[in-house]
Amino acid sequence: MLKIRSGIGYDIHRLKKGKGLYIGGIKVSDDLEFIAHSDGDVLIHALSDSLLGAIGESDIGELFPDTDPRFKGKESRYFLEAVMDIYKKRNIEIMNIDSVIIAELPKISPFKSEIRKNISSILGVETDRFNIKSKTKEKVDAVGSGDAIECYCVSMIRIS
Repeated sequence: MLKIRSGIGYDIHRLKKGKGLYIGGIKVSDDLEFIAHSDGDVLIHALSDSLLGAIGESDIGELFPDTDPRFKGKESRYFLEAVMDIYKKRNIEIMNIDSVIIAELPKISPFKSEIRKNISSILGVETDRFNIKSKTKEKVDAVGSGDAIECYCVSMIRIS
């Protein structure tokens, strides 16, 4: 029986001066970084949660808790690859993913193509199945003041 399902993911992390900020596995700033247990990649975290939600699994916070020292400083690609291992074992197809990154700085638009290619490669899908948009918060709240970045992702999948 063919099933089509969707999942939504969300993540937010505060920012600080640092040695490099990664979104979608791509370095988008040399002088900022996320305050997080792992590398804090909000796109990969939201994406992983949306994919897990679509199949009724726990979120990445439960699967990879920030209380576990094994995940301290871990590159977020690790979490997404673990999710993709679940998908491969269950023969689940990603139909499409839509994502929105909300940040005042750095500007994401110059990196969107590279991020799409990187994420699509990890997912094993064509780039037209993974979409990314960037927005600002018009100076409203912690994201608008440049103190944080947030991301939403919606995934649609097919289970055969």
